[in-house]
Amino acid sequence: MIMTLPLGEKHFSSAQPESAVRRIVTFRVGDRTFGIDVGMVREIKGWQATTPLPHAAPHVRGVLNLRGVILAVYDLRTSIGLGVTDATATHVIVVVDVEDKTAGLLVDSVSDIVDVPVSAVRPAPDLERDEHGLIEGLVLLDTEIVALLDLGAVIRDGGAEAPAARQARVA
Repeated sequence: MIMTLPLGEKHFSSAQPESAVRRIVTFRVGDRTFGIDVGMVREIKGWQATTPLPHAAPHVRGVLNLRGVILAVYDLRTSIGLGVTDATATHVIVVVDVEDKTAGLLVDSVSDIVDVPVSAVRPAPDLERDEHGLIEGLVLLDTEIVALLDLGAVIRDGGAEAPAARQARVA
């Protein structure tokens, strides 16, 4: 089942040329808002149960068949250290293209599509565990801070659980 969500658009005026605007899709995981470039989003679909894989990283929810393509689904809640998502019919999978792969991100909900001036993107604070290295930048939208995800890091490393899992394999 493919869901088409009516997403409003917020446009921020800027004296910069059109090429200096970044269009992002925002979505929620718990009480946090994240964003990714709209060009990386292939589609948004309703939750569909996945088939777990043995010995998969903790943030890999499993795989599903998307019109003949086997798609790995990553639980973003697990990646950021908030535990495993108890997925319900209200959750969605954001299907993305990243690093020559198509993958799915399990999130609570998709919020909006927004245009953000590139100059408004701030670097994430240099913290020891800045969302576990998954954040490429931050944007202030009204009074809310949106964390822009580095999807390559989400898929490669998995965030919070990955270092412990790697250490366990080494020991």
